[in-house]
Amino acid sequence: MPVTTFLAGGGEAGALVRSFDWSRTTLGDPQRWPEALRTALAVCLNSAIPSAVYWGPDLITLYNDAWAQQQAGRHPWAMGRPARESRGEIWETIRPQFEQVLAAGRGFSTSNQRLTIRRGESTESWWSYSIVPLHSDGLVGGLLTQGFDTTAQVRAEQLNTRQIDRLQEMFRQAPGAMAVLRGKDHIYEIANAAYRDLVGQKRSILGKPMAKALPELVEQGVLDLVDTVYRTGQPFVGRGVPVSINRSDDGAPETRMLDFVCQPILDESGEVADIFVEATDVTERLQAEAALAESESRFRGITNSIEQMIWSTRPDGRYDFYNDRWYEFTGVPYGSLEGEAWEGLIHPEDHERAQAAWLQSLATGNPYQFEYRLRHRSGAYRWVLARAQAVCGPDGEIARWFGTSTDIEDIVEAREVLSRSREELERAVAERTAKLMHAEQQLRQAQKVEAIGQLTGGIAHDFNNMLAVIMGGLNLLNRKLARGETDVQHYIEGAMEGARRAASLTSRLLAFARQQQLAPELIDANELVQGMTDLLNRTLGGAIRVETFLSAGLWRTFVDVNQLESAILNLAVNARDAMEGGGRLTIETANAHIDDIYAAECAIAAGPYVLIAVTDTGAGMAPDVMAKAFDPFFTTKQVGKGTGLGLSQVLGFIRQSGGQVKLSSEVGVGTTVRIYLPRSRRQSDASDRRTTPEIAASGGDEVVLVVEDEERVRLYSCETLRELGYKVVEARSAIAALQLIEAGHPVSLLFTDMVMPDMDGRRLADLALALRPDLKVLFTTGYMRNAEVHTGVLGPGTTFVAKPFTIDELARKTRQALDS
Repeated sequence: MPVTTFLAGGGEAGALVRSFDWSRTTLGDPQRWPEALRTALAVCLNSAIPSAVYWGPDLITLYNDAWAQQQAGRHPWAMGRPARESRGEIWETIRPQFEQVLAAGRGFSTSNQRLTIRRGESTESWWSYSIVPLHSDGLVGGLLTQGFDTTAQVRAEQLNTRQIDRLQEMFRQAPGAMAVLRGKDHIYEIANAAYRDLVGQKRSILGKPMAKALPELVEQGVLDLVDTVYRTGQPFVGRGVPVSINRSDDGAPETRMLDFVCQPILDESGEVADIFVEATDVTERLQAEAALAESESRFRGITNSIEQMIWSTRPDGRYDFYNDRWYEFTGVPYGSLEGEAWEGLIHPEDHERAQAAWLQSLATGNPYQFEYRLRHRSGAYRWVLARAQAVCGPDGEIARWFGTSTDIEDIVEAREVLSRSREELERAVAERTAKLMHAEQQLRQAQKVEAIGQLTGGIAHDFNNMLAVIMGGLNLLNRKLARGETDVQHYIEGAMEGARRAASLTSRLLAFARQQQLAPELIDANELVQGMTDLLNRTLGGAIRVETFLSAGLWRTFVDVNQLESAILNLAVNARDAMEGGGRLTIETANAHIDDIYAAECAIAAGPYVLIAVTDTGAGMAPDVMAKAFDPFFTTKQVGKGTGLGLSQVLGFIRQSGGQVKLSSEVGVGTTVRIYLPRSRRQSDASDRRTTPEIAASGGDEVVLVVEDEERVRLYSCETLRELGYKVVEARSAIAALQLIEAGHPVSLLFTDMVMPDMDGRRLADLALALRPDLKVLFTTGYMRNAEVHTGVLGPGTTFVAKPFTIDELARKTRQALDS
């Protein structure tokens, strides 16, 4: 059978198919082509939609005139070639789609697929297309593709065949609105879901003539158009045709803009048997195009009404728009600056730097700003300030650049005039700044003097009181003993009490200064608070109700237990004093995570903390009182009711432990003090805190080497140790102590001050241990800034007794060091 018996029309592409030597391809003699290929090819060649058929293992390419027009430069070369060659520039994109359809036997469609189509040069374009499998003898023998450039919806495959079962399958898979009208009465034989949705899903159209199924189309001439196609056998293509359809239940017409195709389907004799109809609703697209045209018109109107020069570029930096001001400034003809032509207007000395800055912005997406000289229509160069900003699409990619160029010649001239007096202005500013800094320094010095005055005044007041007790007691003790009186115990106790209070004041001052010696351990704050409950109840009295809310799963913290207990007790006593008529004291624990913002506010590191909050229902504090609450010797209590060191001691201890204290209060409501202590990740069990056993107060035959540069302190220490039963050797300096050890003197314990003029105690201990590895060491000092103590925290395994110490304290520490 000749090709023409089953293939009619098709224009230039159809003629090429009929004359092509197919024996050179894997398709072979057209007389043996499968019916499915013939049918699909008939539809393809007589379709006004760009269509192509790919058949056989190599997917040999056959296409129509519309496809050839869209693929300029590839016709007639592409006819009869494998798809991998005919679609070479986009093959890597569509190959997986072809393979998917061939393997699954199901159609594929895509909208707005970006493809590089070669039309003289490679350009990025967007396509909507569909791929439909062509079944032959139960297998997929080939593919039919249809598509449109720049369409908003996917073009469905078009099939023209008498085999209804294949048409139904293809129509079912096709997303476009498709139908087949049978015979001269144009009876709806097939209508896919998209078509039924277009005319109204609830309307019954299958098996009915178009005149009865859609009477509104008769009035609009659509039926006459279909008749014409049926009579003449010539396809019709309409673009953006307004059609009113009664899609709703109430019959109200709805006008839609349609792109549609009426394609005749020929029988074996070449006569028109049926009509294939495809319709695409392009209402939104046309409205968008109209809106875009209006927007572009408005954009041009706005940009041309602005005095600045405005321009825009593509994402790659290629210029494609200048407003009228640009052409008026430069004097060049309209449209002559597209692309990179504008670069010829830049002053040669500025060109390289301006181009480098522009390329940097294109590469990074950062805004562009640069000053350069631009040639004016007068021929002179004038300074302009160019700015540009990238505009991104929904996908985050740069869609284009918008920029302005502003004539700043007058500003540059004025800037040069101003620069002449800049040096004088800078000198004046420098002089004024120096005066202000000097005044600020004087103010800070005055504030320091005031703070020192308050601190020394408070210390002097308390120390004078304690010294009065000590000196008075010792004077009376001396007189009584001189007269032979023995009833002097209460004088001794008074002097000791004064000394203890002085030592306590010193400890509080060191805590405030964060210089006290700490012995931290891993603790569970819940256990500590729970263990203090009885003590708090006894201390605060029956008028104060103590409540605790302890958080489950509380983190552990590494802190000095005695100091923490003292801090909580301090806060509880302050709370009691604020609740004169009684009230409620609440202690809460919780895990807290300090973020960067709150950490900056609290002046601590961000991270995990253990929170202990002490809240009372007392009188509260006014803002001015809160501002001074942590100042040393500041108190709102009556004279003699408090030293004003409680909160400052708490703050110093917590800060020395790596934490922070935050205060919040409201007059008449109460006060909350929040203690934040760093979470510890040490592995030892905090719950296994063992009570230190009582240590014998007496010594044995051990020899203690006392190293102390203060003579009276050394004398007291030696006498105390002898009183305890130890053998004592003394040294005035670290050098003298080393000489005794080097001489082989039998020493069991080195008892040394940490701060001495010739060598500190830590260095002495290191040298002594190098000579005598079995030597035990006990450190003492009244204050130390470094040495063994790091930020006031004792190192592991260090035995230490703080000055001033009692006989009992020295006895316990000496025994502990010897037995360690």
